[in-house]
Amino acid sequence: MTRRTPTPRSALRDIRWPLRITRAGMVAERITRGFWPVWTILSALIAALSFGVQDHLSLEVFWIAAVLSLLGLVASLVIGARRFRWPTTEEAMARLDASLPGRPLSALTDKLAVGEKDAASAIVWRAHLDRMAAGLARARPVVPDLRLSERDPLALRYAALTALVIALLFGSLWKISTVSDAAAGGHAAPLPSGPSWEAWLEPPRYTGKPSLYLNTLGEDAVIVPQGTRVTVRLYAPAEDLGLYESVSGSDVAAPDPAAPVRAFDFEAARSGTLTISGDGGREWQLTVQPDSPPTVVFAGEITREADGVMSQPFAAADDYAVLRGRAEITLDTDRLDRRFGLAAEPEPQEPLAFDLPMPFSGSRAEFTEALVEDASRHVWSNLPVKIRLFVEDSRGQIGQTETREILLPGRRFFDPLAAAVAEMRRDLLWSRDNGRRAAQVLRAITHRPEGFIRNERAYLMLRVAMRRLDAGLAQGPLTPAIRDEVADALWDVAVLIEDGGLADALEKMRQAQERLAEAIRNGASPEEIQKLMDDLRQATDDYIRELAENAQREDGADEPDRQAESGQQMTGDQLQQMMDEIQRLMEEGRMAEAQELLDQLSRMMENMRVTRGEGGEGQRSPGGQAMRDLQDTLRGQQQLSDESFRNLQQGNRGGEGQQQMRPGQPGGTGEGNGEQQQGEGDPREGPGQGDERSLAERQGALRDQLAEQQGRLPDTGGGDLDEAARQALRDAGRAMNEAEDALRDGDMAGALDRQAEAIRNLREGLRNLGEALAQNGNNQPGTDGQVQGDGTREVPRDPLGRTAGSLGGIDSDQNMLQQNDVYRRAIDLLDELRRRSNDRGRPQMELDYFKRLLDRF
Repeated sequence: MTRRTPTPRSALRDIRWPLRITRAGMVAERITRGFWPVWTILSALIAALSFGVQDHLSLEVFWIAAVLSLLGLVASLVIGARRFRWPTTEEAMARLDASLPGRPLSALTDKLAVGEKDAASAIVWRAHLDRMAAGLARARPVVPDLRLSERDPLALRYAALTALVIALLFGSLWKISTVSDAAAGGHAAPLPSGPSWEAWLEPPRYTGKPSLYLNTLGEDAVIVPQGTRVTVRLYAPAEDLGLYESVSGSDVAAPDPAAPVRAFDFEAARSGTLTISGDGGREWQLTVQPDSPPTVVFAGEITREADGVMSQPFAAADDYAVLRGRAEITLDTDRLDRRFGLAAEPEPQEPLAFDLPMPFSGSRAEFTEALVEDASRHVWSNLPVKIRLFVEDSRGQIGQTETREILLPGRRFFDPLAAAVAEMRRDLLWSRDNGRRAAQVLRAITHRPEGFIRNERAYLMLRVAMRRLDAGLAQGPLTPAIRDEVADALWDVAVLIEDGGLADALEKMRQAQERLAEAIRNGASPEEIQKLMDDLRQATDDYIRELAENAQREDGADEPDRQAESGQQMTGDQLQQMMDEIQRLMEEGRMAEAQELLDQLSRMMENMRVTRGEGGEGQRSPGGQAMRDLQDTLRGQQQLSDESFRNLQQGNRGGEGQQQMRPGQPGGTGEGNGEQQQGEGDPREGPGQGDERSLAERQGALRDQLAEQQGRLPDTGGGDLDEAARQALRDAGRAMNEAEDALRDGDMAGALDRQAEAIRNLREGLRNLGEALAQNGNNQPGTDGQVQGDGTREVPRDPLGRTAGSLGGIDSDQNMLQQNDVYRRAIDLLDELRRRSNDRGRPQMELDYFKRLLDRF
């Protein structure tokens, strides 16, 4: 059967609709390009007329604008008509043909130039035409190009369209009908016949009450706040309408009685009547509700934190809202002990003033807040003062408390040398006449520093401050600039001596936290994260050690306000687990959660203090040492399991001699350093601490380490709990041995199962051993280094509300599975996982982790 060769006529019949739509698009394209100035001018004219521009133009300006607009409109129409040309069928076919590969329409209209009578050439030619016809069947209408950016670079069409939309929303198309009046030079419509009036009551904005339009108010008795503005407009001469009022309390300026519109504006200061006399007038009885002054009272005694920060609670109230407040502190000279440096006449000092904190949200009509400030550097610190609180409302009325006599809270120095330096600083600020006495005392302090000034840096800083003071005294009377400079230097010396390096340790810890937070934001590499985590662990350990030494030095001091309230406690092991959790979250790409946990750690470290466990030797007991060693082994096993899982995900097989660890890689030297910090100064090498062995070798080392720890387990006398702990550890050792064999055989999936079994058994053994130690009164590990917060911080919880336990597991004080809507909670968690996995802006490591979770559940 011979196949029919496609012809141009049949091809056009097949594409008649794409061709018609393409031609219509060309018509729309040419109309848009030729006549866009027409509808731009029309839109601008309609917008201007809808806003009533014609009512504000003089007759001459109106006619000039009308003629110019008409000329522009006609010119746009003429130019567009001259440029417009109706598209032909051939032009539409050419555009459609250009949008198809190979230009099939042109090919179908071509003829064979050479070899027309050759059978082979004819067959090839027909095959070519068939292919072009098949391509023509995929023809689609060409989208017209309606862009006008080249013809209208200033986007005037959009400006006119925006003006038209605004006119339709906020103007009135009925005003276009007034064009004829403006063209004829007509005036505005006359006022309505007969007298009329309007009146408003506008309460002060701070009251939050709405304005009242008296024309529509049905009641004759109105209660308004003090300060309400009364506005009355009378549209009639004085003989027709008049105003009489007794609420302003003073004479109101009267407008011209003969004016057609008379306006009155005054404030309602007292209760009275408001009367509009005449035809259609009314009378109202206004009751002015007085605005009482604000009140403020002390809501408790002033307290002082360990660093000298004072806290004074107060309660304030007002009819509507308290605008601002301040605390004013003055020196109480009657109670001052004028001895030593205070015997000199003090230099004038302005009252010490602090702004009272106001609520950021909610009502300010009644609230309770606390003034928290640090006045430790002020010359009146720890001296008798008088304090008063003031508050002000929006009307300018002032409320104040009674005067209270207190000692201005500030930092106290318990080291005798630091206290002496701080006192000399206070004497300098008290009076510059004390300069020579302060220099003499400081020379006596530094005469023989051996064994007295233990901090060499503090001694050098003190000598520099003394030389600066002597130089200032040699030039004559001490200047305020030199006095302030020496005072700042003496404060730094006193803090350095008192803290014994605590401030430096805290600053190093803050810098390490800031660097780690910056790395989280910038997507640092695993090696960089590992190094920064090591720096943070070292800085945290240094800070805790300084805190412990500082606590020992101040032991027994009479300092009740340095004792924290009964708050959240955290052991050193729990602190280590918290930092391990931060590192794990970052390695998994969960940067937002890692940043949140790092912020919690920063807040806890800022407010922590070191306390002693009962007996003082809990960590050094055999039970405590065994618990700590087992926890190190558990962490090493968890880390090794994570690395095995990553190798499985990458398609590698960790056998003998494979998957060598690189220095700085997660689980390498960084974890080792972190574990070594848990010791008491002796470096304890273990798996994952700086070695480059294969996974199988490290698994074997962990098994051997566990075997040694089993041999050192103490007999706690716990009976069944002791035996259960030993059995769980034996099961863990067996699972580790099987995991090592699986790793050597290249069975990564089997190794992961055995490693998970080992982790479960290790946790079970830790739990049983901990319960046995607790039953027999032995100290739990970590009791010699507990970290206590400020009573308001919580131990970090995972998304299910659980807390990191001290025995390697996860604890919760809540019933997680018996909630009324547990299924709804599970669905919400899955939805959140799906939402985060679809966010392509997250790091690829985090997206891979979400995918693993969704595949599992």
